[in-house]
Amino acid sequence: MGKKSDALLEPVLQSKRVLTILNQTVAYAVLIGAAIAFLLPLAWMISTSLKPKEQIFTYPLIWLPDPPQWANYSKALNNPSFKFLLFLKNSLIYAGLSTVGIVISCSFVAYAFARLRWWGRDFWFVVTLSTMMIPYPVTLIPLFLVFKQLGWVGTFKPLIVPNFLGTAFFIFLLRQFFLTIPLDLSDAARIDGASELGIFTRIVLPLSKPALTTVALFTFLFTWNDFLGPLIYLTDGSKYTLAVGLAAFRGQYRTQWDLMMAAATVVTLPVVILFFFAQRQFIQGITLTGIKG
Repeated sequence: MGKKSDALLEPVLQSKRVLTILNQTVAYAVLIGAAIAFLLPLAWMISTSLKPKEQIFTYPLIWLPDPPQWANYSKALNNPSFKFLLFLKNSLIYAGLSTVGIVISCSFVAYAFARLRWWGRDFWFVVTLSTMMIPYPVTLIPLFLVFKQLGWVGTFKPLIVPNFLGTAFFIFLLRQFFLTIPLDLSDAARIDGASELGIFTRIVLPLSKPALTTVALFTFLFTWNDFLGPLIYLTDGSKYTLAVGLAAFRGQYRTQWDLMMAAATVVTLPVVILFFFAQRQFIQGITLTGIKG
């Protein structure tokens, strides 16, 4: 009886295994295709940065430069119009302070929305979320006029100071993570005499490293690549960031694509390295805060 039933089940199990292998093959094929599609611009940038000028726009496309022009990198970094070290310092100031500001302010506000009980909490949380629906161009001119009245235009203040006041998306993201931490931990700490600030700094924040890393990485990536903000508020070339400095290679009649791509590769490198070292915490943070998919 047992052998007979096993013989009947064997075709069914085999068809399930075939179906599973087929599904996995299709999934891997789609993922590999998507990965190639996303990597193509990066590959073109690196390839172009090493090409002689006559090979940049040839057809069919040449992916492997012959010979590779490594001197393009030194020409780009030593170009008088592209002050790499100065722009790098400005980018680090802008991205670094903005990241610190976002992480501190958003974590405090998110903690208040997630763990404290106060009058009107849900109403103000909805108001905070509703600000995400306001398009950035709508607030651009009023903000510029306000910062101009304050005398901040031409400095880093319009780019950095607002980040110390929080951002709705990151407040929402951190609040969702804080809600997953058991309230019993906070109650036990209160019984032991811990203050609310102590619970926040000694219990909640150490348990929230994945979410905080995600917020920090998102903020750093955005500010590092931000072009519009520095272009509007920074009027002095000595304060330009790397993203704005790259525009130096764009002329009215001619663009130095080889040098521009070499500089772009150097500008992209810190972001790639940062993501490489923080990817584990970053993916864990995205998964635990429920913003995947």
